[in-house]
Amino acid sequence: MKQPKIAIVADWLTNYGGAESVISAFHELYPDAPIYTTMYKPKEMKELGHLKNVQTTFLQNIPMAKHQWLLSLMPTAVEMMNLDEYDIVLSSCHSVSKGVITKPETLHISYCHTPMRYAWEEWDFESRLKKFPKMLHPLIRKQIKDIKQWDYCAAQRVDDYIANSTHIGKQIKKHYKRKSNVIYPPVHTERFRPASTPTENYYFSAGRLIPYKKFDLIVETFNKLGLPVKIAGTGPELNKLKKMAGPNVEILGYVSEKELQKLYANCKAFLFPQLEDAGIVPLEAMASGRPVIALNKGGSLDTMIDGKTGVLFEEQTVEDLEKAVKKFEKMKFDPKFIRAHAEKFDVENFKENIKVYIDKEWAKFNKVYHPR
Repeated sequence: MKQPKIAIVADWLTNYGGAESVISAFHELYPDAPIYTTMYKPKEMKELGHLKNVQTTFLQNIPMAKHQWLLSLMPTAVEMMNLDEYDIVLSSCHSVSKGVITKPETLHISYCHTPMRYAWEEWDFESRLKKFPKMLHPLIRKQIKDIKQWDYCAAQRVDDYIANSTHIGKQIKKHYKRKSNVIYPPVHTERFRPASTPTENYYFSAGRLIPYKKFDLIVETFNKLGLPVKIAGTGPELNKLKKMAGPNVEILGYVSEKELQKLYANCKAFLFPQLEDAGIVPLEAMASGRPVIALNKGGSLDTMIDGKTGVLFEEQTVEDLEKAVKKFEKMKFDPKFIRAHAEKFDVENFKENIKVYIDKEWAKFNKVYHPR
């Protein structure tokens, strides 16, 4: 069997996050595969290294444009990508890249981070809508309605879905009526190490300070408990959280990678009260040997072992989080076990799992579309 010719597709490459870390792993796995994307800003994507073969669309040539402004043009942009020469198309998608058009004899595997959230999740759309003047709301609602219809149709073009968590697998089934297989996203566990003698005198949390991540719940709960907690990150809720914080609550703002590593390694436990599609930061904490207190929903269902890697709680309330912290205070955890558990999600394991999966799916597909 000849080696298949592969192309990688991303929604956009304008800021680095979870979807882009998957693109990075794909690129390491298939270094000769070109990367197709709607827009690319190399200066904002230094984590990907120097990419030699990135193919962009007409959106790249719009001066001063940001991808957030161009959603209505994204479907046209991805549908114009010419992928006819490839045997396998591998997309990393949270928005539009699943909508590329491929030939029947091309296998399209889409790694789905989430169905397009602002099209399918009302709470997400409404929170984004508040950022625009009210006079534009009817127009934006019409655009999102059109995008939602396109997104469902585009989702049917994919031959095979990989979900980044069990939670997202259920969302793919619900919104797209498609089955999927779960391969958890990559974690760079080598960047994080347990401290030889952790201080363990504070709780810790980190992330972008936005409403759905529930940092306000942490502040309220720890104001009540009086226990020391540190929160690292920046975002629109920074000033609000500082005003809420009692004397035992430190809102650190931005911290460097080195500082973050120390904060993980020396905390008593990492706090993760939000509902996330996957959730990489708890695994970074676990790679540092520290237990996690997490919401028993979303990505935590795939990464947590209740009582072994931390404590799970049921509802995003002060009462439930307080109860979980008090329960945690009476327990002991093994840092070596926690670290070993986190290593199962390491980027090298991710690449191996992706390679095995693609080879298997290509072999099945090849028998149908490329018989000898």
